[in-house]
Amino acid sequence: MAEEYPEEEFKIAKKEMDRLVYESLKGREVKPNVMFAKMSDLSRALGISKGMVKWSRVNSLWPMQFGLACCAIELMGFGSARIDAERKGYLLFRSTPRQSDVMLVAGWVTKSMVPEVKRLYEQMTEPRYVIAFGECATCGGPWFESYNIIRGIDQVLPVDVYVAGCPPKPENLFEAMIKLQEKISGKIED
Repeated sequence: MAEEYPEEEFKIAKKEMDRLVYESLKGREVKPNVMFAKMSDLSRALGISKGMVKWSRVNSLWPMQFGLACCAIELMGFGSARIDAERKGYLLFRSTPRQSDVMLVAGWVTKSMVPEVKRLYEQMTEPRYVIAFGECATCGGPWFESYNIIRGIDQVLPVDVYVAGCPPKPENLFEAMIKLQEKISGKIED
């Protein structure tokens, strides 16, 4: 059976350990914890995090499929093996606006569709971008004089990149996504 030590000996041992710890830390600088960080450390961390956020926004575009007319067939060709959009991370099309940040408008937009397009755009995560894909989405296409077709999606939403053609090729959409990445990263201006 172990001997019992008096409480006074435990107090002496505790004081001795405290003295040893204090002397070992005497010459070292103790950095503040997260709760009491210095402003210089915090500003450096914020600068790094801003760069990380910008890099992640550039390299993780989540497009929402919004094919309204014949250009949507070319939009589907964008996902083919010939284009290989997966190598740049463009192929994960989302079907809900809350999980996407790029709206690809492919085809003509009727006046009855405008409220729905606006509603979907407003439900997208911030920052959000719009690509007008094809002549109809850009300027109304061959039906620009029709009573029910709007003359380009830019009358309703702010468009970041225009893709020309009737119908535009899937390669053009690949180039538009690269241009959008350059615009987000700040390499090209509006």
